[in-house]
Amino acid sequence: MIVGVLREAQNGEQRVAATPSSVTKLLALGYDVVVDAGAGDRAAHRDETYRDAGAVIGDACAADIVLGVNPPSPEQRARLRPGVTVVGIFSPAANAALLQEMSTRRVTVLAMDAVPRISRAQSLDVLSSMANIAGYRAVIEAAHAFGRFFTGQVTAAGKVPPATVLIAGAGVAGLSAIAAAGSLGAIVLATDPRPEVADQVRSLGGEYLAVPDADVAVSTTGYASEVSEDYAARAARMYAAQLPSTDVLITTALVPGRPAPRLVTADMVATMPAGSVVVDMAAASGGNVEGTVAGEAVVTRNGVTILGYTDLAGRLPAQASQLYGTNVVNLLALLTPVADGQMTLDLEDQVQRSITVVHNGSILWPPPPVHVTATPLSAEPAAPAPRARLEPKRTSSAARVAVPILVAVLLFLITAAAPPVLRTHLTVFTLAVVIGFYVIGSVHHALHTPLMSVTNAISGIIVVGAILQMTSSNVLVTALAGVAVLVAAINVVGGFAVTRRMLGMFHRESA
Repeated sequence: MIVGVLREAQNGEQRVAATPSSVTKLLALGYDVVVDAGAGDRAAHRDETYRDAGAVIGDACAADIVLGVNPPSPEQRARLRPGVTVVGIFSPAANAALLQEMSTRRVTVLAMDAVPRISRAQSLDVLSSMANIAGYRAVIEAAHAFGRFFTGQVTAAGKVPPATVLIAGAGVAGLSAIAAAGSLGAIVLATDPRPEVADQVRSLGGEYLAVPDADVAVSTTGYASEVSEDYAARAARMYAAQLPSTDVLITTALVPGRPAPRLVTADMVATMPAGSVVVDMAAASGGNVEGTVAGEAVVTRNGVTILGYTDLAGRLPAQASQLYGTNVVNLLALLTPVADGQMTLDLEDQVQRSITVVHNGSILWPPPPVHVTATPLSAEPAAPAPRARLEPKRTSSAARVAVPILVAVLLFLITAAAPPVLRTHLTVFTLAVVIGFYVIGSVHHALHTPLMSVTNAISGIIVVGAILQMTSSNVLVTALAGVAVLVAAINVVGGFAVTRRMLGMFHRESA
């Protein structure tokens, strides 16, 4: 069978459904591959690279399996033969008319955005792949529009506080945004109606904001569900309290098959500081923020920039095409179990049934429900299973006394056998080690890093030893001892001063 790769007809679309590397994998499955001329130009994949990978440049609509990112355009659909299988992102819940047209043409449609969120289907999950890129890109767009540092800095010109980023929704896009904003040095806060994501937020360095005293439910589908009125009201109060101190707000809340929930009102946006930024990742579905315009950047009267871009994943076309192409290859690998170039669609398979929205002239959307198992949060954490208690090894009183005595005797014997000149140095070294250890060891560990602890301990030993040598009758020894005291003291004082300044960068100034 022949696999065709479409040139995307949608305005502004830069992605392509297959890259040269994924073409190689399709050929390994036994398929022949034909690519529309210029299909990968906007993703930096020229026709020559497709040819080098083994593909043919031709008419993708004449193939047996047609791959696209978006649905084919009307002109492309007119050239599809009956019985062709079309793979792409179809948004079947919102495109009933398109599904009807495809069924009339007796075309099989596999919707990549209908992949069930179960473990076995993760390698096909285009929504997660694109959301991961979109969440990262949302932070990049916000940072560009924000015009200031995300990270806090202490410079000769003054102190720059870190930006505060609030992310509404901790799904794949939200978690990607948390990681990206955190890596830029921002203070990241995140909220989500699913309490089970709190640990994921914290693992990425963010702070989870739970809606106070609201009823929560564990997701049983892998996606967020519509929240209760009580939760929405409490969440609105939380946003109203948080937004006046928020520099960047990124919203990701979507409910499959429904308009995006309204989380933030225009009055709330009006309380944000001038120059702050809102990225509404749900703009294509109506937006989470009042005032969002899909596909555009809007500046409010109080100077807040609201970004309603709907092509965030497509703004990284090379990376997005690579991940999308990998998802498609994984799908065709599932449909080609013996790698003979013949696609076999098994509607008894849960994954294949879910993504098949049109087949043999029939509309199969919506598919049977697929539930994932989620462990409910108990009111009180379960007690850990009892386990054997490991008692620490204790040193006996006799051993604690015997070891120092043995060391002292050994040191005495070494000193007695040493030449007279060496005895003085051994005595000085021993006293310097003991005194330096107790001086540095008494400093609380929070005041210096482990590395500085070691260097300060060594410097302390040098200071004590050099002070004792300053009483020498030899002028050269006295001078070298004085230099040693000065240099080591500077090292100790400077180490603590630097550490104190580093710790001060992590303290927020009180309002």
